[in-house]
Amino acid sequence: AHHVAVVEGGVQTSTDLLEQPFNHIFFTGAPSLGKIVMTAAAKHLSSVTLELGGKSPTIVDETANLDAAAKRIAWAKTLNSGQICIAPDYVFVHEFIKDEFIAKYKDAIATFYGENPQESSAYSQIINPRHHRRLKSVLDDALKLGAKLEMGGRTDHSSKYFEPTLLSNVDPNSIAMQDEIFGPILPLVTFQSIDEVITRINSKEKPLAMYIYSSDDANCKHLIDGTRAGATCINQSMLHFGNDNLPFGGINHSGIGKSHGIYGFKEFSNERAVLKQWSPLAGSDFMTAPYNTKIKRALVDITMRFF
Repeated sequence: AHHVAVVEGGVQTSTDLLEQPFNHIFFTGAPSLGKIVMTAAAKHLSSVTLELGGKSPTIVDETANLDAAAKRIAWAKTLNSGQICIAPDYVFVHEFIKDEFIAKYKDAIATFYGENPQESSAYSQIINPRHHRRLKSVLDDALKLGAKLEMGGRTDHSSKYFEPTLLSNVDPNSIAMQDEIFGPILPLVTFQSIDEVITRINSKEKPLAMYIYSSDDANCKHLIDGTRAGATCINQSMLHFGNDNLPFGGINHSGIGKSHGIYGFKEFSNERAVLKQWSPLAGSDFMTAPYNTKIKRALVDITMRFF
């Protein structure tokens, strides 16, 4: 029998595959599709690992190194034009440093891709026309609801180009703040206190990742203790994915199970218990019915007490 088989196809092929009684299913995709996979797996009681994504927040407090923060957030948000499941989805910036962060974010984008990213060979396009139209509708909806365009916003449907875009004053009910963006649009939300940030994060589904930029250990601990996420990076973005000593995966809506390194090995393994009796006699032989002697009753009592 073949140990590995590769099957190519679309929705129907995936549907047919999910009807098979697999021991384990590993799926990467949107939460809506993860629910379909999990429902299909339940019919055969197959275990699953789901890596799903979601809205991964970034927090930049007033103690952060803004040069490093802006550069690393801009890199993570625009790598592959933001089409990465663990890309920063939106950013909380302390109100005292909002203007400075915006200026440094613009500078970072210009350093990476020049004044016109459309001409840069280092900047990716959107994967297909459908997702380009989706991102354009996300941007249009945000602007219609009062968002301020801090930078970017230019698009070209024919080449699937979408300029790195930064928005502020974004309506909490806009598509940009409700759905995973999966593109180079970065909504910026100002805050005054860490508790305010925690409340906002906890009002949404648990994210696949959370990124904190701060020099204040107390703020970092408060954010980690007050929220739940698949992973957290402090003063960095996305690099946890490349460290095989760390488990990778989400929590609830952003995923089930972990992968990478030993965690992935265990995820695809069944830890099977095996016991072999080596000696001719076993303790259990002296605890069989009937229990009509003091010795047997004493052995049973001792066993129940300590085991």
